[in-house]
Amino acid sequence: MLDLSLPTSMDGFTRSISVILTSEIGDRTFLIAAILSMHHPRVTIFAAALSALGVMSFLSALLGNILPGLLPKQYTTAAAAVLFFVFGAKMLSEGLEMEGGEAGREKLQEELREVQKEVEEAEEEVTGRPGGLALDDMEEGRRATGSAAHAESDEGLPQPVTGRARSKSLSKAKDSAVASVRDGVKNLAQLLFSPIFIQAFILTFLAEWGDRSQITTIALGAAHNVWIVTFGTTLGHSVCTGGAVLGGRWISQRISLKHITLGGAVLFLIFGIMYSYEAWYFVEEPLDALKS
Repeated sequence: MLDLSLPTSMDGFTRSISVILTSEIGDRTFLIAAILSMHHPRVTIFAAALSALGVMSFLSALLGNILPGLLPKQYTTAAAAVLFFVFGAKMLSEGLEMEGGEAGREKLQEELREVQKEVEEAEEEVTGRPGGLALDDMEEGRRATGSAAHAESDEGLPQPVTGRARSKSLSKAKDSAVASVRDGVKNLAQLLFSPIFIQAFILTFLAEWGDRSQITTIALGAAHNVWIVTFGTTLGHSVCTGGAVLGGRWISQRISLKHITLGGAVLFLIFGIMYSYEAWYFVEEPLDALKS
């Protein structure tokens, strides 16, 4: 049965953040955000990527929340433990095979170049020309138009303030306020429906689909409140995406992907043990109700 009730505790919040932070840094969605932010406005890329990841987090947590209605929650908790053990073992194997130091960073740079080539090909398909459509030119054009309009309105000598002039002035002020709100809504719509926003949203959403973090989010949604898991995973994604947008290439040149992968493997294995314990000693009802 679907449970969308508000959370009564923060259980699962720290686990959700930890899983994302240890599995998303250096991941494909991280690299896509880093590459796109080098060619387009960072605010647009961050908003698009985080929107896609937030939608994916909610859908994944929702899917995990539905599973206990199909299977007993003890089984879904045990399944979550198995998933964490599997992914933990896989990450441990990958981490041990990775090269550390300069060789490992060079491998990450090579992967970054491969993702950049894929992103450029996708941009060319969407926009019809390499590099996509820059929003800065559009914004500068609007500013220039707005400045010209203000310059024209300032021309002429000040008029004496009469009752009729005051009424006209208030009417102009009201029209100006309405126009400002209308322009704000128009600019927001242009941002949300711009080719760059849509492209970044689709690329991030597709890259996240079937990813390790999505599957673990489903597992977390089966064991915890859907809103807590969505909030925790989205917050973790916002930290990773923000880092990728602000300095993804710089981070990729200095982080040790081997150490991050090994640290994530240890964390996943710890979570596997915790969920195994919870599944083994699972209690369906409060102890007081059982005693009565």
